[in-house]
Amino acid sequence: MSNASNRNNESAPVVPPAQFSFLRIPLVLKRRGVSRSAHYADIKAGLFPKPVPIGLRAVAHPDYEVDALNAATIAEKSDAEIRALVVKLEAARKATK
Repeated sequence: MSNASNRNNESAPVVPPAQFSFLRIPLVLKRRGVSRSAHYADIKAGLFPKPVPIGLRAVAHPDYEVDALNAATIAEKSDAEIRALVVKLEAARKATK
């Protein structure tokens, strides 16, 4: 794939799938392979989206967001590229409200 087509894909808006699952924090940590403190440090640093409230005292992450960020990590994206992806993912949440 050429660099031009890669750039086009990176600027494409994120569209949530029609069906997705919410993953609670223990499963997210297992899928990411990080500790709870590292997970929340990544959220604070803008390297992972904030969780979605699913109840009065419960939060979770949409599975497609976890998958997208794992794919970006595997593809060795820079921190700046991952932060841009996080911004797109969080913006897509607001666009679907």
